[in-house]
Amino acid sequence: MTARALTVAALLALGAATVAPAADFSDPTWPCIQRKVAQLSPGIMWPHPIEPRSFDAETEAAVKELVGRLVLRRIPVEDLEPTVTAFTGAYGNDSALLGHVFMSAFEIMSRQRQTVMKGIEDYSLSQIALSERIEATRIEVDTLLDAEPLDHDRIDAAEEQLAWDERIYTDRAQSLTYVCETPVILEQRLFAIAQMLARAVAE
Repeated sequence: MTARALTVAALLALGAATVAPAADFSDPTWPCIQRKVAQLSPGIMWPHPIEPRSFDAETEAAVKELVGRLVLRRIPVEDLEPTVTAFTGAYGNDSALLGHVFMSAFEIMSRQRQTVMKGIEDYSLSQIALSERIEATRIEVDTLLDAEPLDHDRIDAAEEQLAWDERIYTDRAQSLTYVCETPVILEQRLFAIAQMLARAVAE
């Protein structure tokens, strides 16, 4: 392990009560248990050839409205099947058209996923920096406690800073599990959208 990787391991150990440790510490920007997948491939999800196409204004407006609902995570994908059925009933179930719908959803959700992953990376680096500061403060406290005479004011200040930093670290760590699940949730929703649209093509 590199020194940086060891720091990540120590950082996660500090919050072990609230955060499960990652399986691989080789990437200091990725503290999650979930495997890091930087980019998604639409070709893996969509079973038909992806053909860039443009459609008339009415169809594009309908696609935009449908996609706007598909990407709303608060709506379960299965609840959107009647909406897709209504769309195909009005505009057809051509694979190029539904592929266009899928790619529009894919582009939006991929951007959302990238934003989340960038946030995780920034979070990880900030937690590493905070962990390093905590360790430095602990060393300072130990040094002050070994000094003669004791400087009680400096000890109190250092211990107060240590307690504050540890609290901030723990509070941040508590949200890590949910945040780490978000890229996977987005990926799973995209797969579900692709499958639903592909079934519509098959029908």
